[in-house]
Formats: sequence, structure tokens, C-alpha cells
Amino acid sequence: MKVSPNIQVIQAKFDSPKLKPTYAHGVGDAGCDMRANITEPKTIFPSEIVKFGTGIHLAMPQGMFALQAIRSGLSINHGLQLANAPGIIDSDYRGEIVCALVNMSTEPYTVEPFERIGQLIFLAHYSVAFEEVDKLPSTSRGDSGFGSSGRF
Repeated sequence: MKVSPNIQVIQAKFDSPKLKPTYAHGVGDAGCDMRANITEPKTIFPSEIVKFGTGIHLAMPQGMFALQAIRSGLSINHGLQLANAPGIIDSDYRGEIVCALVNMSTEPYTVEPFERIGQLIFLAHYSVAFEEVDKLPSTSRGDSGFGSSGRF
């Protein structure tokens, strides 16, 4: 398979060819779309959480993980969110990726079969070993947080 230098090839299994993740606009997209692995429409009522399988199973290399995100249109236009936002998929997980959606709006929303419901963003990460110390090195910021930089 010929790929560009910024593309990492990973092993994957899909429960249906229709469930293979796609990049909606091309190589500039950070996230690829995941679809609902359902055969009948499923309504999410206000404040309800519903889990949707995506039919995606991955074998990412050590040092990589995937973040799940809701599609922006579902969030902004319909009030849907990931119940565990952000969802983290570890490199050693081999089960089906599931999107748990919560309806934060006052209106029901019906997910259609194979509807694009979320995105996967692949990232590198570090595993760390903790060196316990009595005192941390000082910085100009120190322990200032939560609005410490002001509004403007």
C-alpha cells in the first residue's frame, strides 16, 4: 500500500464494509468519521445515554492511542455529546469501539443506520515513570490556574 509520509498504517477489522472510517474532506482532516453499527433507527431521548457500536476494531502500535470526539454538527445542531468525552481508546484494546452518546437537548434525536456519529483522532503519547521529589522546580507561572491569565 502506497501512503504519504504523514500517514501511519494500522491493522483494522470492520464488521461491515460500510463501517470503514472515512475522512470527510480528505488528508487535511484530523479525525475520521465513525458510523452507527445499527440496522434500525434508534431514538435518543433528552438526558438519555445510548451506546452505539461502530463495527471498528483496531490494532494500534504501542505509543499510539485514539481519541473519540462527537461530530460537530451533531453537537451544535442537536445537542448530542459523548457521555465519556473525550473517549480514549488504548493501543492494546481489541474490542469494538463504542460511542456512548448523551442527548443534552430538549428534543429527541433519531440516529439512522450507518449514520456518522463520531470521529477518531489518532495521537502519539508517552508512558512515564514518576520520580517522586520533595519539591518541584519553580516556574514564573507557579500554581496559578483556572482563569489566572485574565479574560483579554
